Parts: sequence; structure tokens; C-alpha cells
Amino acid sequence: MTLKRAFDLAVAIPAFIIFLPVLVILAVAIYRKMGGGIFFLQRRPGLHGKPFNILKFKTMSDAKDKDGNLLPDSVRLTKFGRFLRSSSLDELPELVNVILGDMSLVGPRPLLMQYLKRYTPEQARRHEVLPGITGWAQVNGRNAISWDDKFKLDVWYVDNHTVLLDIKILFMTVGRVFKREGISQAGHATAEEFMGNKD
Repeated sequence: MTLKRAFDLAVAIPAFIIFLPVLVILAVAIYRKMGGGIFFLQRRPGLHGKPFNILKFKTMSDAKDKDGNLLPDSVRLTKFGRFLRSSSLDELPELVNVILGDMSLVGPRPLLMQYLKRYTPEQARRHEVLPGITGWAQVNGRNAISWDDKFKLDVWYVDNHTVLLDIKILFMTVGRVFKREGISQAGHATAEEFMGNKD
């Protein structure tokens, strides 16, 4: 077991136990306010791009148009969902992903499977480490910075990560959560889709 993995388990397991009452309360609130399922489960690329199922709290309703198609994210993102995202409480179930070994506490955020074919070779290096609940890009702008800048920060982390850096990022994350900075890009519910480099 690597030092990073040991650190992840030493933090994630007690954190899950401590936050379990909060998880239960949030699950009940989500069910009452949004109905349907409580969790958001989606395939995401993990270490070396290997898919895994990320577990998050649901933040959007299941509202559909007259043809049965889901409405845009900006419409389905509820007021309570915005609170969950701005406070990062929707990320708490990812502690399970960390315990299972699919994720780390700190690392590049796991994005969408379709992005894999859009990365440059340098950008794809973000998958050389486990994805994280938080990361170097998250504490340096989150969704408010460009994709290019975000990926540069991710690759920098890949080349420079240590347990001490992870501890620093976790403390910085707490500060960013309280300030609620960089939650979304202007004009988007979260961030615009990454379409790859156009040059």
C-alpha cells in the first residue's frame, strides 16, 4: 500500500463515519424536495482512463419536456441542488469511492468519458494518478478558469503530488468551500462542455 493510499483510508473512513448522520439527513431532504432517486451515479474515467461509477448526491430534478427529454441542466438544477453544489455537500458520497479505491481524496477531478478522445497527449496525463474529490485545479479556480488552465494545473499536480501537498490542498478546499468561489462558469449551471483543442 502506498503512503498516499494509506493517507486516503486514514482520512476517508473516519470522515465517512463522522458524516454518516449528515449523509442520512441530506438523503431524506433530497428525496422529499426532488423525488425519485437520491444519488447521481455516472461512469467516469479513473486511473489510466479505466471507467468507474462515481457516487454523488442528486442535485437536479428529473423534469422532462413534452417529448420525454430531460430539460437543460440550468432548468433542472433546483434551489436546494444549488445549495448542495455551492457547499460541496453533493460530493460527500464520493468518500465511498475513495474507500473502494476508485478515487483519492486529492487528484484531478474525474470528468466525462467522452472527453478521453478529446485530450491532447499532455492533457491526458491527468489520468496518471487517481482522480480526486478535490484537486489542485479546484483550489485554484475550480470551474471559473479555462479548461486549458485547469488541465495544466492537473498535470502539474501529477508531477508534484506528495502527501504534504494533499494536506495543503484539503485545507485550501475547506477555505474555498466556505467562500463558495468558482462554483460555475458564467452562463452555465456548472461548466461548459470540453470540446477539445481547436487549434
